[in-house]
Amino acid sequence: MWRPDRSVRGPHRPTIRDIDSLNRVFADAFTDRYSRDGLVGVRVPQLNSLVWRYALEDAGDGSMIWRDADGHMVAFNMVHRSGTEGWMGPLAVRPDRQGEGLGSAMVRSGIEWLRSQGATTIGLETMPRTVDNIGFYSRIGLIPSHLTVTLVHDVARRPAGVPELLSGAGSSWGACIDECRELSDRVLPGVDFTRELALTRELRIGDTTLVREGGALAGFALWHSTPLAAGRPKDELRVLKLVASGPAAFERLLQALQLSASAERVQRIAIRCQTEFRSAYLRLIELGYRVHWTDLRMLLDGYPQRIPSEGILMSNWEI
Repeated sequence: MWRPDRSVRGPHRPTIRDIDSLNRVFADAFTDRYSRDGLVGVRVPQLNSLVWRYALEDAGDGSMIWRDADGHMVAFNMVHRSGTEGWMGPLAVRPDRQGEGLGSAMVRSGIEWLRSQGATTIGLETMPRTVDNIGFYSRIGLIPSHLTVTLVHDVARRPAGVPELLSGAGSSWGACIDECRELSDRVLPGVDFTRELALTRELRIGDTTLVREGGALAGFALWHSTPLAAGRPKDELRVLKLVASGPAAFERLLQALQLSASAERVQRIAIRCQTEFRSAYLRLIELGYRVHWTDLRMLLDGYPQRIPSEGILMSNWEI
C-alpha cells in the first residue's frame, strides 16, 4: 500500500529567499498554539521582512530550517549567540507535522550548536500559560527560571533634550562599538552585543542610545522601531539589549530612551525586564511602566543565566 513520504531533511541554513516560507510556518504554528491555549479566533500576523532579515543574519550559522520530501519548509529554529550567551527563538513546527519528534530534534540541534560555539548560558523563552510547551522543553533538560516581563510606557510629550545615539558617532563609530563591548564585558564578562549593534545600524531598523558619566560610557540600550508585524505602522520603540553600570546610569538611560522615542515619533517604549533585576523592575513600575506581557525563561541544566555582581544587563530573547 502506498504511503506518503514523511521524511524530513535538515537542518539547512535559510536565506532571504526563504522569508515568505518562514512567515507562513511562523504565523500558522503560533496561531495554532494560541487556539489550543483557548485563544480561539486570534490570528498571529506575519513578521516584517526586515525583522526576519535581522533574525537570520543575527543567528548566522545558527539559523536552521527543515524541509519535507517535496522541498517545503516544515520547521525552523533561530539560534543566537552573543558571546557566551546563547538562546533560541523563534522556533516553530508546521501544525500538520507536529507530534513526530521533529521539535525535540531541532531544539537538540540548537543546543549542540551553542555548545560547540562555547556558550555557557543556553535557553529560550515560552509563554507561562502554555503548560504543554513547558513540559516539552523540560523533557529536553530545560528548567523554568525567572519571568521576563514586557513593560510599556507612553512617550512623554516633547521631552527636552537630545539623546546621544550610536548612529551619530560618525568617524568615532568603531571606538563607540568598542566602548559598548567593554562595558558589557565589565558588567557581565563574556557577553558581547557587537554583532547586534552593527546589524541594527546596517538594516536601519533602530539605533543604540548611549549615556555617559564624566565622558565614559555608563550605559547603552539597543532598540528597534521598525514595525514588528508586516503591514503595521511604526508605533513602538522596543529595547532589545540594555546595559547599565549601576542604578544611576539605568535612570539616565530611561530618560534618554524617552528622548529617542520622541525623536522616532513613536507612541510608547517597550522594555523586556528579566525579573532577577528586582530593583530595576520596581523602579520601572514606580515610573509608570505597565505590565503588558510575560514570558517564562527556561535554561538548559548546567548552562545557567549569570547575574552581574554590579550593574544591569537585560538581554531580550525575542526578535
